[in-house]
Amino acid sequence: MEQFFNLYNHGFIKTAVCVPEVRVADPDFNVAHTIELARKAAKEGALFALFPELGISAYSNEDLFHQDALLEGTLAALHTVLEKTRRLNMIITVGAPLRVDSLLFNCGLVLYRGKILGIAVKSYLPNYREFYEGRQFSPAEEIISNEIDICGQSGIPFGADLIFEAKNVKNFSLFVEICEDVWVSIPPSSFAALAGATVIANLSASNITVGKAEYRKSLVMNQSARLIAAYLYAGSGPGESTTDLAWDGHALICENGNLIAESERFSQEAQTIHGDIDLDRLVQDRMRMTGFGQNARTHRDAVARFRRVLFSVEIPKKKLLLTREYPRYPYIPSDQEKRNERCYEAYNIQVGGLAQRLRSSGLENLVIGVSGGLDSTHALIVTARTMDLLGLPRTNIKAYTMPGFATSAKTYANARALMKSLGVEAREIDIRDSCRQMFRDIGHPFAQEDPVYDITFENVQAGERTSHLFRIANLRNGLVVGTGDLSELALGWCTYGVGDHMSHYSVNASVPKTLIQYLIRWVAQSEQFGSETSKILMDILETEISPELVPGLNGDQPAQMTEETIGPYELQDFNTFYTTRFGYLPSKIAFMAYCAWRDKNKGSWPTVPENKRREYTIGEIKHWLQVFLYRFFKTSQFKRSCIPNAPKVGSGGSLSPRGDYRAPSDSEATVWLKNTETIPDKET
Repeated sequence: MEQFFNLYNHGFIKTAVCVPEVRVADPDFNVAHTIELARKAAKEGALFALFPELGISAYSNEDLFHQDALLEGTLAALHTVLEKTRRLNMIITVGAPLRVDSLLFNCGLVLYRGKILGIAVKSYLPNYREFYEGRQFSPAEEIISNEIDICGQSGIPFGADLIFEAKNVKNFSLFVEICEDVWVSIPPSSFAALAGATVIANLSASNITVGKAEYRKSLVMNQSARLIAAYLYAGSGPGESTTDLAWDGHALICENGNLIAESERFSQEAQTIHGDIDLDRLVQDRMRMTGFGQNARTHRDAVARFRRVLFSVEIPKKKLLLTREYPRYPYIPSDQEKRNERCYEAYNIQVGGLAQRLRSSGLENLVIGVSGGLDSTHALIVTARTMDLLGLPRTNIKAYTMPGFATSAKTYANARALMKSLGVEAREIDIRDSCRQMFRDIGHPFAQEDPVYDITFENVQAGERTSHLFRIANLRNGLVVGTGDLSELALGWCTYGVGDHMSHYSVNASVPKTLIQYLIRWVAQSEQFGSETSKILMDILETEISPELVPGLNGDQPAQMTEETIGPYELQDFNTFYTTRFGYLPSKIAFMAYCAWRDKNKGSWPTVPENKRREYTIGEIKHWLQVFLYRFFKTSQFKRSCIPNAPKVGSGGSLSPRGDYRAPSDSEATVWLKNTETIPDKET
């Protein structure tokens, strides 16, 4: 059980970037502080730690690098590092000047348990403005020996072409480059990534000038995005010479364009930042992005030149959860500014898609069913904004509320109020009589007043509503707007064909339930349709989610609560995202969900009221994940195989067979469900 709660068993690796205090030309002092930070990083469970450029000697030695005393002192200090870190279960990369074949090289040494696995060499030496490295060092292209002997160890791989592969850590392949290497037009890491490196480590010094940090951060993030890789960057901190320069100790951990961790700049104390790298994500995206492999083939000669350094490491066995915060709502940014931007984009993608479809159809009317629930509410405000965008009157929206056997007073009232406040053409059709006729025609027991609330009873109502809307569209020369969302499509929670599954154009099909809630709230809070409409929208957000097809005992509130049947939407949207966007193992998704949802008092909640914040045990996560997997892979693909046109809104946000997701309608869920057997039922 403990192995399940260990991030190393789910495709993650914990990394650290360390910025120690240094003294110029004092290797003994520098080594002592390097070892201290390495021990702290290992104690936190890190399996890899990166230190700054030339950190053993300090970077700002200038011509002191040509002094034998410093070079010999550096070698002695390296002996100390090897000896003092022999018992640490951690790969360590440190920087040092090394004299090889009568030339001096700026190097990054990769160490593990007292052994030098290999030595990376800086390829590009800055020799402009404040930099004068070409005076002291030789570039990698001048290397003569590709193996060297130092510190009592022989045959050590040496060069700028080394990829370090841990044989027993799946997908961990490390490439080391040094400072200026990432600032050139085609960094060495670009070819290394094409050759399979998933983690790039950059030992850097990088002095600070006004505005440089922002550019540096952007550079590192963009390089990680281009390479679909993790990129770790260690900059020099306190203690470097300030004769002509200053240093800010900038450390970064990025993954595929995302910032995972960043140091405090200008700190006068030593620092260590940690980041959990998702190796599975990197190889999944590289597999999907066909251009990555094509690019590797284009540069096959450069890619083929890399040498592999194979080694094994000891995997930490203890319970080790993620410290990296994975959002509970992956479709919704936790930062308010980004969340508002996301809502703005999603909303306008929907509006723009519907506007173009209406223009191309030659029609000017839209037909929509309005229930007073979340989905139809959002679809209605999208249609209203579409009419405004096209300069058409909102009365061109033919909106119908169609109460049935379980329609509640609250949803009915909100549907009526919303249609009125938006100024659309509001109509009402009570579907109960037509449903009873259908029951009589097919011989359903309900026709004899026998209250049999089976799936036929439910689907007759959904079908009647959709059938009416399509015939109204014929009559009113309009286009039927679909209201069903991404979450319902993922779970198959829709009535196939003549039901809420079908429409002429479906504006919500790429938007999950959790995001729809935020979109409605964003529209309400920004008062895009006025204060009266905003009040109605906020009241709708408080409505319990139900299909309202089976009446309750009191005749008003429906008996069905959707989330009691198919699971909490917030949890199922989490499952949908990581299943469709990344193709993760169910056990990994469960582990990530546990780390995100186990404690409602930890992490960020994007505007979720405290009384609505929930937490889930691993048993609950496992149960609802099994429900999701069975419904998604076994029973509902046939519905997704023929969904109406709809605009793709977000990454991981489309199940259209013409867009992101193509799958057979008759597949099995066996392999996914079998994997869930590895998930424990409880924490202890």
